[in-house]
Parts: sequence; C-alpha cells; structure tokens
Amino acid sequence: MKFGEHLKSSLIKDFNFYYIAYDDLKYQLKKGLNKNDDTWSSDLEEQFLTSLESELDKVYSFTVLKKGEIQKRIKSTEKLVNEVVEAVDSDHPPLEEDFLELEDELSDIIADTHDLAKFTKLNYTGFHKIIKKHDKQTKFHLKPIFQARLDSKPFFKDNYDNLIVKLSKLYDLVRTRGNPVIGDSAAGGKQQNFVRQTTKYWVHPDNVTELKLIILKHLPVLVFNSNKEFSTDDSAITSIYFDNSKMDLYYGRLRKDEGAEAHRLRWYGNMKSDTIFFERKTHREDWTGESSVKQRFSTKEKHVNDFIKGEYTVPQAFEKMRKEGKKSRKEIENLEALASEIQYAMIKRKLRPVMRSFYHRTAFQLPGDARVRISLDTELSLVREDNFDGHDRTNGNWRRTDIGIDWPFNQLDDKDICRFPYAVLEVKLQTQLGQEPPQWIRDLIASHLVEAVPKFSKFIHGCASLLPEKVDLIPFWLPQMDVDIRKPKLVEGVGIQKIHHDNNSDSNHATAEFLDEEELLGGNYQSTNSASIVANVGGDSESSPLLINSYSARKVNTNGFSLVPKFIRDYFDDDREYKIPQGTVFETRIKAPPGKQICVPVRIEPKVYFATERTFLSWLSIAMVLGATATTLLSYGGSGASLVSSIGFFVSAILTIIYATVLYIWRVYQVREKKATDYTDRVGPAGICGLLMISTFLTFVFKYTE
Repeated sequence: MKFGEHLKSSLIKDFNFYYIAYDDLKYQLKKGLNKNDDTWSSDLEEQFLTSLESELDKVYSFTVLKKGEIQKRIKSTEKLVNEVVEAVDSDHPPLEEDFLELEDELSDIIADTHDLAKFTKLNYTGFHKIIKKHDKQTKFHLKPIFQARLDSKPFFKDNYDNLIVKLSKLYDLVRTRGNPVIGDSAAGGKQQNFVRQTTKYWVHPDNVTELKLIILKHLPVLVFNSNKEFSTDDSAITSIYFDNSKMDLYYGRLRKDEGAEAHRLRWYGNMKSDTIFFERKTHREDWTGESSVKQRFSTKEKHVNDFIKGEYTVPQAFEKMRKEGKKSRKEIENLEALASEIQYAMIKRKLRPVMRSFYHRTAFQLPGDARVRISLDTELSLVREDNFDGHDRTNGNWRRTDIGIDWPFNQLDDKDICRFPYAVLEVKLQTQLGQEPPQWIRDLIASHLVEAVPKFSKFIHGCASLLPEKVDLIPFWLPQMDVDIRKPKLVEGVGIQKIHHDNNSDSNHATAEFLDEEELLGGNYQSTNSASIVANVGGDSESSPLLINSYSARKVNTNGFSLVPKFIRDYFDDDREYKIPQGTVFETRIKAPPGKQICVPVRIEPKVYFATERTFLSWLSIAMVLGATATTLLSYGGSGASLVSSIGFFVSAILTIIYATVLYIWRVYQVREKKATDYTDRVGPAGICGLLMISTFLTFVFKYTE
C-alpha cells in the first residue's frame, strides 16, 4: 500500500498528534509546484524546510519525553516488585492478585515500549519517504543536508536493549512469584535421550524490538554478569574466521562435507578483551552416528600470533592451568589435545584470517535449563580480513586493528564490508523424544515476524558476498537477498498488546510493504503458509531442481490467479506474466549469477545407502537365478536347443551383473557427492525382460529346427 495509507492505518491513538504530518508535507509540495507551474523556488524550499524542521522537532521531543516516562515507570514498578518479592517469606505474604497486578503493569510497560519502537521506525521511514519525493519532484537535493539534521536529533537510533534487560528481570521475578530459576547458564548440554534441533531465521529490523519483547515474557534475557549495569559493549561478539587461499574450509562448510571444519577466534565485548577463544566446529553426517560439535579453549591475546605460527607451544599454553589445579587432569589433557590439533591444522593447511563477523547478541534462556535457548543477533556485519587481492589487511597480525566494535564501521570501503540487512534469530530446542516444543515457540516461528533460512551461516555469507572472485559455489539464499521478507500477520495472538487499552494498540495492523505512488504496481496481498522457490543446482537447465527457500506473501490479481512478484520476474529473460492457479504451490527457477553455481545442502539418510545396496542385491539375485537356469539347461538338456538356451541365459546373467554393478557404483557416487539427479532406472527392467524374451525365443527357434 502507499505509505500515507499505511501511516494512517498504523497510528497509535495515544501518539496521534506526534507523528510526522506526511500528508500535509506532501500537499505542500504539490501545492507549491502547481502554483508555480511545476517550478520550485528558493522561497518554497525555505518554507518546506521550515515545516520539515518543525516536524522533526515534534517527533524528537515526543520520543525523548515518552522514553523518559517509560524509564520512570520501570523504576517505580521495580520498587513495587522488590517490595512484593521481599514480602514472600514474611508473616504477611502477598496475594496472588498482587502478582497479577504487577504482571499487568509490566505488560502495559512492555506494550508502551513496543509502541514507541514502532513509532520511531514509522516516523524515520516517513522522513525518508517525503525527502525522496521532494528530491524527485524539485530541482533541490535535500537528502544529504537533512540527514545531518536527523543525525543531530537521532530519535531513530534509540537502543531499547537496556530497557529490555530491566523488563526481563522484573517480569521473570513476577512470573515466577519471586522464585526465579537459578543455575549455571551453560548447564544442560550433556543430557541424554533428548532431540536437539537448531533452526535459524531472518528478522526484519522493523520487527526486532517486538520480537525481543515477546520472547522476554516467556524466557528471561540471559545476563552473564548481573552485578554490573548492562551496556551495549556487553552484548558485542566478534569472530575471526580462518581459511586458506583455496577456500577449502568455505567449500567444506557450504557443501556440508563429512568432517568439514570451521576455525575461528572469538572474543566478547570491546577490543580491550584479553581472553581470546580458539574454536573449531566439526560437521558430522547423521549416518556416522555422531553429532556435530563445537570445541574451544582460551588463551591470552598476546600469545595468539605466536600460537598460530607454532612458536608458542601447547605445553606453554596450559602450564599455568596445570599449576592452578582448577581443572582435572583429564580435562586439561583433552584441552591440550584439541589445542594441538588446531595448531597443527593452522600450520599444515596454511590457514590465515579471512573473514570477520560482528554483531550484538541478545540471548534468552532459563539459567541451568538448556531445553529452550533463543539468541537474536543484530547489527550483523561481515568484514574482509584476507590478503587475496595483494593488500594485507591485518599487516601480519591475527586480526585487523583499524576497526573495533564501532558499528556501522563507516571508515571501511564498501568492498571490505557487508552490512547484513536483517537480524538473525537462532532457536535451539532440546525436547524429549516424542515431545512437542512449547506452543508459544510454535506460534512464534510460524508468525509474520520471522523467515526461516535453514543452514544460514555468517561465514559463508561473508565469503560469498565479499570474495566473489574466490568462490564459484554460492549458498542458496544469496540470489534472494533482494526479497522483502516482511509479510502480513499470519498467526493471531502473536504480538504485543496492551492489557487495558486494546483499542490503542496497533498490533492488529498487518505489516505490509509501503511504496510511493510511482512504485505501486497494484494488486492485493494474500498470505499462504509456504510458497516454494526452486533453485537450479549448478545453473544447468538440465539439472533437477531442489527446494531452497520459501516466502509467505503472494500478489493476487482480480481473477484469482497468483502473479509472480517482481523480484522473481527479474530472474527471467522475457516479460511474460506467470500465472499459477490459486492454492497451488508456487515454483519457479532462480538463476545463479554468471559464472556461479548454487549449492544446496542435501541431507543424506543412512537408509538411502541401504536402499541402494538392497536394489543391487536384488539384481544379483536375479542374475543368480538366470545363472542357475543356464547351468541346469547345460547339465541336463540333451539337445542343441538346450545348449543355445543355456548360452542365452548365461549371457543374460553376465550382462545383469555388469549392469547392476555399474549402476550401483554410479548411484553411490551420486549420493555421496549429493548430486541432484534422476535415480530412476528406466533401462534395466526393460533390458532384462528383453534378454529373457530373446533367449526364450531362440530356444523355440532351435527346438523347431531340430
């Protein structure tokens, strides 16, 4: 829909007078151009700029005032919560109604925080839309000038993480009636008889704050150091990924080869962090009976370069740990073995820094309970650390030093950085066999707030985006980065709503793409559960397609047929209109960029190999029957016809064995290489029947002539 219509439909009643007057500004533009015969004068520009400045002051002042009000409400509620919790073990414990009232108050504060975040996002978009319209219709270019004014009053840059952490702590106290779960946040990882499932999703920036507020009502924000005030540096995570000039680790992780490894160095917080973790992730196929693992050990930053070169030995690295005696001998030996393997791999495979990932992580988990763990990574950035183009960005160091955690890293050239447009949600579920995940989790992952992207990898995305000259295989999601993942609300009841003021909430308004008039193509959006997009693996038109992604909004015209969205039509050479009957699964082929091939991870079950072996053994049993028939005719037949018939059956048996062996080897190779091909045998059954018919026919012929 048009942005003006979207703005009107999304207004929060309590905030009604503080939104940008988008229609008034648009009318001022139109009136000035019509009055002066499409000529925009300096006087009109000054008047428009004054109006725009006034709107910015209004929005900024209200945002500051409202955020201050929320902070005061949180502080006041925190005092009440502490008083009620302290009274739990007293002679006059609080009633259930006391906790319910506090829960309602916190829910109302959460709703206000959500509304304020939506308010700032909507107004920021409104300013950009009206400036874009102004610059297009007039000869004046206002965007670079007014961006400086926006930066001076950055209402849109407010970070709500501090409020979210406080709300999470208070809500957890109230939800548990003053008895929050206490335990080691890393516990629970070694429990047996559990099914562990990890799925990754993309989250549009418009939905990030709402998603955090929804999750905190079920899981508390995981804070590792509750003794200090939360700061954004605490949530910063930086990793340096290593690879060699052939990109062996990239290809192994992309294809999901058995035993594929990823080597990275990670630290938490700012650049002053002295503890660096060496990590190795190893992929294991299901048929091996082993699980993919992540192993790591820590060392001091000053020893990293020497350790990579082999000058700082493993015994030196763990000498202090042995003296302290805080870990058992067995644990230290395991860590030493891991460190030796990592050091050997880095030297042997000539690994060097290639890619950096940076993001702020908000984790949700009950301490000591790893059954449900959710993490949300925002401000994700991928940065080059390689020297493949002749420029050594690290200057011989294990990481580049010209950047820290100063996102968005404006000092870097565009060729060196990929600022990922979405947040990344990772849901880790650990449930008992046969047990369903919690209902709120199922509702959340089925909602309009997230888009599933299986097997998404920060390292793979960074290499595919920033090193196109080094890789010819790309992940399935890369050609679809221009797809807008926002979609209409699909699941009712998922979202933030006010307890006492339902009519003021904007939660019932569907999220839709808002376009300028000149961008509008017409048509309505109809939601579907899944619309498949099929990729052509390898870019070869003869290859079999594989399912690679899904989206949840179709554009529908008046005659009930789905129209392929523009981002899909762009992949085709012609301009014909693609129509598919409503209600069917939408499929099309996405072309890989020139010179690239799309790699789609394929899961191979052990039963696939067993089925191939059973088929091979079935062919061999047929050959044995034919061979036995030939032997019987040759041994007990007393005529020339029997001899000819036995020869026919014997040749048939030999050809069957040869054909079955070749087919079996070919199938095993295709399965092992995860090739997308047609495994149907259209020649073998017909061939064996033909040989039997020929052998039998010749038997009758020779019997007749005899």
